[in-house]
Amino acid sequence: MVHPKRVGHLVLNVSNVKASTDFYTNVLGFEIALEREMGTFLTCGKIHHDLALFQAAEDAAPVSKGGLGLNHMALQVEDFDVLTEYYNHLENLNLVDRAVDHGHTRSIYMTDPDGNGIELFCNTFDT
Repeated sequence: MVHPKRVGHLVLNVSNVKASTDFYTNVLGFEIALEREMGTFLTCGKIHHDLALFQAAEDAAPVSKGGLGLNHMALQVEDFDVLTEYYNHLENLNLVDRAVDHGHTRSIYMTDPDGNGIELFCNTFDT
């Protein structure tokens, strides 16, 4: 059976491309790879884009917790020290929903301006 190599990137329809771009760059540290009329393409610095933000239709239904669609995206950070830096930064901005030690990972959960779930995590073992 064939199978995908990896998840290539994520595209989110957002209510305000500028506000979401500001959030993902200024709060989470993504870099702008390319800005187009259709949206903004963001990178973590290793590939052309990891995340794209497209303008949703004005009458688009809002994100609903537990609804169909994206539950959350997981963004891996280098190690627990970096995760701790994120935690302190996000806590100062009152953005941390919860922090969890899953055993195999440690995670911080939050939402973006449209309510999309985000998990920042580090592994607790070498990979």
